[in-house]
Amino acid sequence: MPDGNPPNLLYYGDNLDILRRYIKDETVDLVYLDPPFNSNQDYNVLFNERSGRQSDAQIHAFEDTWEWSLDAERSLKEIVEAGGAVSQTMQAFRTAIGTNDMLAYLAMMAPRLVELRRVLKPTGSIYLHCDPTASHYLKVLLDAIFGGVNFQGEIVWRRTASHVTSRRWPRLHDILLCYAKDVGTVHFMPPKVRADEGWIEREYRFEDKRGRYMLDNLTGAGTTDGPSGQPWRGVDPKKIGKGRHWRYVPETLEKLDADGRIHWPTKGKYPKLKQYLKESGGKAVGDIWTDIGVLGRTSSERLGYPTQKPEALLERLISASSNKGDLVLDPFGGCGTAVIAAQRLGRRWIGIDITHLAINLMKRRLRNTFGKDVQFEVKGEPVDVTGAQELAGKDPYQFQWWALDLVDARPAEQKKGSDKGIDGRIYFHDETDSSQTKQVIISVKAGHTSVAHVRDLRGVIEREKAAIGVLLTMEEPTQPMIAEAASAGFYHSPGWNMDCPRIQLRTIAELLAGKGLDVPPLQATFKEAPKHVSNGFHQLELTQVTSDSNAETEPLAVADKPRKRRKR
Repeated sequence: MPDGNPPNLLYYGDNLDILRRYIKDETVDLVYLDPPFNSNQDYNVLFNERSGRQSDAQIHAFEDTWEWSLDAERSLKEIVEAGGAVSQTMQAFRTAIGTNDMLAYLAMMAPRLVELRRVLKPTGSIYLHCDPTASHYLKVLLDAIFGGVNFQGEIVWRRTASHVTSRRWPRLHDILLCYAKDVGTVHFMPPKVRADEGWIEREYRFEDKRGRYMLDNLTGAGTTDGPSGQPWRGVDPKKIGKGRHWRYVPETLEKLDADGRIHWPTKGKYPKLKQYLKESGGKAVGDIWTDIGVLGRTSSERLGYPTQKPEALLERLISASSNKGDLVLDPFGGCGTAVIAAQRLGRRWIGIDITHLAINLMKRRLRNTFGKDVQFEVKGEPVDVTGAQELAGKDPYQFQWWALDLVDARPAEQKKGSDKGIDGRIYFHDETDSSQTKQVIISVKAGHTSVAHVRDLRGVIEREKAAIGVLLTMEEPTQPMIAEAASAGFYHSPGWNMDCPRIQLRTIAELLAGKGLDVPPLQATFKEAPKHVSNGFHQLELTQVTSDSNAETEPLAVADKPRKRRKR
């Protein structure tokens, strides 16, 4: 980047491995993570057709279910053997709740949270988005990792309206746990909202030559051995209540006092800070947020990605806890709401996710929203045939999603059983009648291919009444395959008056070298997002479904990203 700062980055892979290998100590200003909540649900991504009709094709995005296994046992063993407060906490969890699914979830989270503390700058903070299913366990774990003194608050976000449930209190909120790396140096600018007259009358009860003001605490909860924990002007913050610390270092306190901004009471021994109304910028936002709603089904911002969060929520957090040019990290990237908000607010960012589905969605969302104004690099994707072969051998589903992205196709997995010969689709219009939607059928083959695969694809495009079929392969096509493809003839585009081969063969090597498809000029495969001037976004039209037939109809607040490997 021109200013010498590292570029914005998207990483494909396990966030624990990426944190340990690539993210240096004390380089990140703000961490936001929205990990799976262990809600014991299976979540799917269900595509809509361009007509708005729900398709039968869906992707099993992730299982928000954690099971005690050998992997969980290994993770817990590593944590316990490292010693310290985190080790003691995890041992206590094992004693208290046993080796169950919740312990497996906590064993997954613990090493990641340790790494996230390592990469934070001393002025940095972390927001962990969770729900009441695991928030109490996570807070104890965060206390062990960051220290209870660095707890900055528990934000309650009312995400939906009340609805009737027969066996429990309706669940209306999520929790955001906020911790500082060092409470004495953390950066925080309290967000403000417009104040009403009644609130002004209640809060700003004092007045001097500068105007109306309120009295605010100069101390915060918890003690520290740093400068902000030392006595100032004869007042020892550690002796206030159960022990507190100054919110400012002594040099700043002196400047505030010299400027007449500290109120010294005639009775008592604890000074207060004068907060003037004309400088307030509005009413400070508290820790209960009711003014940011969940994305509705008709929201222009909605992607339909499971558990997508509103951009306004992330913009508030990022504005409060970072400055322009600071680095924001989201280790569970999902559909990229955090990186979108960071980019819009002029921050640098890093997003990490374990699926190519999420990485591809983030790439398109960024480009469709900001166009040429956004620059970033993608790490962990194959850049050559060898890398593609490694990905195909490791995880065929991930290879398929990655290969489809090379031709800007959307995935089209089937809900159950066979994929019916369709791995992806590209939609286009080439007639004046915009209701005439045409499609390109994509089939991806990572292994050995033969003329039979070409014949199968030809049958699929005839069955689906598709315009064109494309076979993406790792191997070079054989002469019989080339002859079979040629025998299918051409598709004639009436709008563009051009002929395109009806069956096309492309190798991964050709695609990596820049060879595209021979198709009519396409409208965007994914619905275009409004540009930077708008808050809306219409990129990938998806709908969330859950395997639980008794699930609430409101969007479920679970992970904003795929995390657990799918069942095969």
